[in-house]
Amino acid sequence: MYQSFIGLEVHIHLLTKTKVFCGCRSAFGDEPNTNVCPVCMGYPGVLPSLNIEAMRMGCTVARALNCRIPEKTWFERKQYFYPDMPKNYQISQFASPLGQEGFIDLEGRIGDREITKRVRIKECHLEEDAGKMIHTGTVSLLDYNRAGVALLEIVSEPDMETGEEAELFIHQLRRMVRYLGVCDGNMEEGSLRADANVSINFPGRGLGRKVEIKNLNSSRFVRLALNYEIGRQGEALDAGKTVVQETRLWNENRDQTEPMRQKENAQDYRYFPEPDLPIFRADPRFLKSVEESLVELPLPRARRFERDFGLSQEQAELVCEEKEGADYFEAALDLAVKRGLGAKTAAPKIANWLLQDVKHILNRQGLSLAGIGGLSLSPARLASLVGLEESGAISVKIAKRTLEAVIGEDRDPETIVRDRRWEILRDPVEIAGVLKAVAAAEGKALAEARDAAAGGNGKRRQTLTAFLVGKVLERTGGRADPRIAGAQVAALIDLP
Repeated sequence: MYQSFIGLEVHIHLLTKTKVFCGCRSAFGDEPNTNVCPVCMGYPGVLPSLNIEAMRMGCTVARALNCRIPEKTWFERKQYFYPDMPKNYQISQFASPLGQEGFIDLEGRIGDREITKRVRIKECHLEEDAGKMIHTGTVSLLDYNRAGVALLEIVSEPDMETGEEAELFIHQLRRMVRYLGVCDGNMEEGSLRADANVSINFPGRGLGRKVEIKNLNSSRFVRLALNYEIGRQGEALDAGKTVVQETRLWNENRDQTEPMRQKENAQDYRYFPEPDLPIFRADPRFLKSVEESLVELPLPRARRFERDFGLSQEQAELVCEEKEGADYFEAALDLAVKRGLGAKTAAPKIANWLLQDVKHILNRQGLSLAGIGGLSLSPARLASLVGLEESGAISVKIAKRTLEAVIGEDRDPETIVRDRRWEILRDPVEIAGVLKAVAAAEGKALAEARDAAAGGNGKRRQTLTAFLVGKVLERTGGRADPRIAGAQVAALIDLP
């Protein structure tokens, strides 16, 4: 039985408009080699200039990860001799990264167990990304649009033990950076990707020989690759072999890791201070801007929704998955409360609308809760719809039809309900008239109900009563008050 140690190095593209050390546009999907200049292409004699917005975003992530921001930080040159790095070195941070000694508390379910675990964050450092290599047959193509894009690397300590824990780490970190608005978290486009370090050893003996798995662009691949690698290393030790310290790649087609190169050490990169960039000292104004950029993060927000609004854990976590959805929920709830509804009454109803009917419409349009602003369903309109349903002015069925009409016609719920006369019908005389027509059309069912009542067959009577009430509702388009209709049906059945 071995103990495993997993640490992650997660790279995120910061959502700056320009690259980290030059003024070139930073965007995914543009025509290859159009967002380049002498600085990011490494021409002789050019000078880098730090993008202060990238520094602010990086420090915001560091603070959200409970890191310490040092009084001063600086950049180093990391020797990087690959075709995708034009100047043959990368401007990065090594000796004094912008975020140091933090932590993230993992919370979630793995299989049938709840997990709460603190993972220490060693550092967050800012650097420039490399370009992109595209291999086709015997030809390799280079796109330098990505070269110089602001990249924040978040390095954890080896505090995780399974691929599932690492996957949870990725999920939680992705939600965090999306909430902060510093990264879109799109792993398919490479704006969030991970390298994983894993070693195993006998319990109590500390770290084993570290193997790095590079360029994992899916949280699922992180989980699969790590669990495979833990098994591979265990088999090697069982056979009396030594685990080789190396860098490996995940082959998703074969579901296995494969050797890439011998693992580098820090001295292989020959770091030295970047002579063209001055030391960065965070002044009070900068630090204040960082603190103002922080927001309530997904897990604390979900717990608050459970505590203050009575949502279930599942409801709260789903509502808080996207910041836009959680903001929308709170805005709608605030308006519902102002209409006189209690927070713990309105909150579960609003959550149910968002997670069921509204989500169904969003899915139909290829959107998530983050895209709810694209619908013509403002928080005020949803609050109004909930108010109409809760007050009994409209039925659940009519409320669903009203929702579709609100979104399709871009009109307020009250207007739609009034114009189409969808309010609950409570006039006993009008309902009695409808029931008379139902009794004439469903004479056989009425007779059976009377026989069941006379014979003491309560279950059969109940079934037929519900059937007749349903027919009344059907003839009124769902508008008849079920309680009034039910009472009138019961009285009709009991007539001598």
